[in-house]
This record gives sequence, structure tokens and C-alpha cells, in this order.
Amino acid sequence: MMKMDAPEIMTDLKQDIVRVPKVIKEASGIIFFGKRIRSIIFTTDIAIIRNTDAEAVIAVYPFTPHPAITKSIIEAADIPVFSGIGGGLTHGQRSAYMALFAEAQGSLGVVVNGPTPVETIAEVNNVIDIPIISTVTSIHSKIDEKLAAGVKVINISAAKDTVETVKYFRENYPDLPIIATGGPDEETIQKTIEAGANAITYTPPSNGELFSSKMKKYRKQEESEK
Repeated sequence: MMKMDAPEIMTDLKQDIVRVPKVIKEASGIIFFGKRIRSIIFTTDIAIIRNTDAEAVIAVYPFTPHPAITKSIIEAADIPVFSGIGGGLTHGQRSAYMALFAEAQGSLGVVVNGPTPVETIAEVNNVIDIPIISTVTSIHSKIDEKLAAGVKVINISAAKDTVETVKYFRENYPDLPIIATGGPDEETIQKTIEAGANAITYTPPSNGELFSSKMKKYRKQEESEK
């Protein structure tokens, strides 16, 4: 049978979407409740979330998690959302409440920070029926107790050491679902996939950077019309 390329439907007003690097399609993906997810955009910017071809969004941010933020992102998104529920400064019962709220609003999973106590993970696991994703920052991160407490997926974010960290955990946990940051370009994303990542998080340009690019385009257009 002849293999056909997938046709793409696009309109003039939707041309400027944020596209994730094509190399991410080479990842195996992780199947969440029947949905295969390979590309995950890392942003809380609703405008970007509404205009991307990523298959999911990971909505974590450097502030205390709040239901209003979770609710706004999930309502605006037209792709699955993995919601941050803290775990560092915010832990224990508050994280469990945040997780329950996130599930009720439609999150596909919840994300806990690296320092999250095992007790908090167990408490969260007792109240939700969606997967817990634990952030891992180095090969020294201890995950055995967290896996036993309910973590189903790890999210590796180890900066320049991400590839080696992915390789380490893939060798030691061959069946563990791994999400990992892809780095700055297609080459680093490729290396991260080859190291064993099932899905890749992609950090898009900021809203300001995207706007700057569009304004340059408008200025050139005006100059050409003179």
C-alpha cells in the first residue's frame, strides 16, 4: 500500500502558529489514556498555547500554584494540559488539593517539583486518578521511593547534562516513561531522543520575541509599499 502524507488544513488567520521542531516526531511518545504524546510545549502563555502544533502543554511556573491559573490555562487550551501542583515550598495537603482541582478541571496529569517529599506524592496519589509526573534535575535524583509512592512518569530537566541524565535513567529504568527537555536546537533534541526520552518538552520563543519578529515584518511591508 502506498504511504500517503497527511493533508494539512490551514486558514490565512492561523498561519503564524508556533511549530515544534519536526525531529520530535521521531520520539516514541507516551500514550496517556489512548492519546500518544511526543511534543509538549513548556509555557503558561495562553496566546501561545492556543496557537501551537504541540500535542500537549506542561504548565509549570516559578510561583505558588493557584487554582485560578490552572483553570485559565485548561479552559483556554485545545490540547491536553499537564498542570504543576508544586511540591517544593507548596507540599502536603495543599498540593493534594491542587491536584484534585486540576483533575476536576480536565488536566491529563499533574507535575511535582524535584524536592517534593515522598509523603506528598503518596497524599496526591490517594486523591487523583491521573498520572503524577516528577521532575528530575540530575543523575543524583532519587526516584525509587517516589515511584513506589505513585509517580508514573519522570520529567528530566538537567540543563546541559540532560542527555547524560536521560541516558542514565533509561539504562537503569528501561520501562519508565521519560519526558525530557530537548535543548536549543534539533541536534540536541535528536541526542535526547536517542538517549531514551519518550517525549520532548519544547520551550517556545517568548510572546515579546514573537511580536518583535512580526513588527519587523510589518515595517518591511510598509517600506515596500512606499
